[in-house]
Amino acid sequence: MAGIALRMLFGDRTKLISLVLGVALCTLLIQQQSSLFVGLMLRSQNVIAEARAVDIWVMDPATEYVDLARPMRDVAVYQVRGVPGVEWAVPFFKSSAPVKTSDGRLINAMLLGIDDASLVGAPRRFLIGSPEDLRGPDAIAIDRVGYAKIWPGEPIRLGRILEINEKRAVVAAITEAAPAFSARALIHTRFSQARSYLGRGRKQLSFVWAGVNPQSNAQLVAKEIHKKTHLKAHTSAEFSQMTIDYYLRKTGIPINFATTVVLGLVVGAAIVGLTFHAFVTENLKQFASLKVIGMRNMAISRMVLIQTFAATAIGFAIGTWLAAGFFDLVSKPTSALRGMYLPWWIVSATAAIVILVVLLSTAASLRRVLAVDPATVLRN
Repeated sequence: MAGIALRMLFGDRTKLISLVLGVALCTLLIQQQSSLFVGLMLRSQNVIAEARAVDIWVMDPATEYVDLARPMRDVAVYQVRGVPGVEWAVPFFKSSAPVKTSDGRLINAMLLGIDDASLVGAPRRFLIGSPEDLRGPDAIAIDRVGYAKIWPGEPIRLGRILEINEKRAVVAAITEAAPAFSARALIHTRFSQARSYLGRGRKQLSFVWAGVNPQSNAQLVAKEIHKKTHLKAHTSAEFSQMTIDYYLRKTGIPINFATTVVLGLVVGAAIVGLTFHAFVTENLKQFASLKVIGMRNMAISRMVLIQTFAATAIGFAIGTWLAAGFFDLVSKPTSALRGMYLPWWIVSATAAIVILVVLLSTAASLRRVLAVDPATVLRN
């Protein structure tokens, strides 16, 4: 029975190719767009994830996510240090900055200022140099991709001069920092240096980073910080989720990606449904002949399902291969989409969705096969 079903399917190569392409297109769009969406959401909190030594983020009560912080006064650092359970607390500066090269080109960068004394929160991966290189005069560390955007096609060389807000900056190290959500380059420097570049007024502190005692609970200490200082305090995990939730609730990103995924489903379902309907229509006489020789509806249903799942398996494999190939192509260290990948759970979820869509698309055709009158078909 399975052999007959597959011979019928592979005997009409035009219909088979249409079925496979419909499933492959549906699979590719779902996996690619879903993975890009997940990658963007994870990228939105990369600044938090990179600061692994930090247990608690303290911020102004008006701050909703990591990319838009309301500045605080420096006294907040000392207030946090005085809370029971806090082992250490250091300032952190974060702001966007226009960076100017010697030939007058401008590029948007994210400027991150870490504690001068401890260098807590320095990038974990350096391509050239180390955190200690940030202690030099006007020293900054720039990520490799940012360097390539500022000096495209040129070899990596330390000591290059940049201008940040009309002030001198010297490239002292090159990092492999995780990409940020919006900035084209990531620049790390000391807190005092960052503040001298962009600081204005009395409030120049973006966040306070805090570490808790080993015997203390970070969530409880965060609540105590809020109670004592009236500042918002969250663990790193909580703040990461807050940032992701902000982009989910208050931006159009989810709608844009969902629209593409839905269109992929609709187009794939339409192609599969119409093609399989044409395939069944052209093979009604064969199904009728099988009924004449005594094959029951249950057996014919299994044949149709075998044909459906065979085409679906081939199309799904091709679509997954194309999606994986796309992410392999764009995941190069210097790519703007570096760090993006195809999660296994998206592949599994896509398989379930595609199977459901294909079954619904072929349901009408299957019903027609089961209801066919052999005598009428053969007589015609």
